[in-house]
Amino acid sequence: MKLCRVLTIAGSDSGGGAGIQADLKTFTVMRAYGMSVIAAVTAQNTMGVQGVYPLSPEAVGTQLESVFSDIGADAVKTGMLFSAAIITEVATKLRKFNISNLIVDPVMIAKGGSRLLEEEATAALKDELLPLTTVITPNIPEAEVLTGIKISTISDMKKAAKKLVSMGVKAAVVKGGHLPGEPVDVLYDGQQFFEFTGQRYQTKNTHGTGCTFSAALTVGLAQGLDLSAAVEQAKDFVSLAIANGISIGHGHGPTNHLAWLDRAHEVR
Repeated sequence: MKLCRVLTIAGSDSGGGAGIQADLKTFTVMRAYGMSVIAAVTAQNTMGVQGVYPLSPEAVGTQLESVFSDIGADAVKTGMLFSAAIITEVATKLRKFNISNLIVDPVMIAKGGSRLLEEEATAALKDELLPLTTVITPNIPEAEVLTGIKISTISDMKKAAKKLVSMGVKAAVVKGGHLPGEPVDVLYDGQQFFEFTGQRYQTKNTHGTGCTFSAALTVGLAQGLDLSAAVEQAKDFVSLAIANGISIGHGHGPTNHLAWLDRAHEVR
């Protein structure tokens, strides 16, 4: 398998469980070459977010120029982008370098309630980024904000996924972890729906699950998997990481990215 180049554009998590750090861990254990463009620095731990410090749009754009003009990328994912100005800069660079494999994780609110996307930036996300997106991966609260659809059933998730595709993305994965019962993720690829059912784990160590899922999906697409197979692999990856979560700190501990490697060793 050829070495895949994957880039994350997101925020730094000082606690190491989410954001840039979770993305790079995922890329590495899935045997891809990971690169990062930092959009914001957060002061963060298992208890929550204590501070958010966005970089200037120019700093974000210069990082993107550095990566794309020299190394390039087989797939790119976005996470926390924070502001409309940063989103506009990211979209400009993605268009300039003809990036065609874009995974958008529309990070809006941290688990503790801290806002990671300014309210006025939602319009920029819809107008600037969604038309460039290969697949978007919102959780239920994020999908509700983006589509205006109240989601309480799998049928509602399908309506939201279809609405997202009508807004310009090629495909949408609406993640069902916020609904009761077994977590079901819904994929709509513009033509048909797929459902992916997982197991509900009784654990508080779920910090970084959204970042980890989208990062694993990014690697799968970079490696040439079709969308359905890439989503299934990403769900397997994050399920293993949750099942083997790490109990550190006093709040929501991180998922365990190394569980993927441990399973690979067991298979051998």
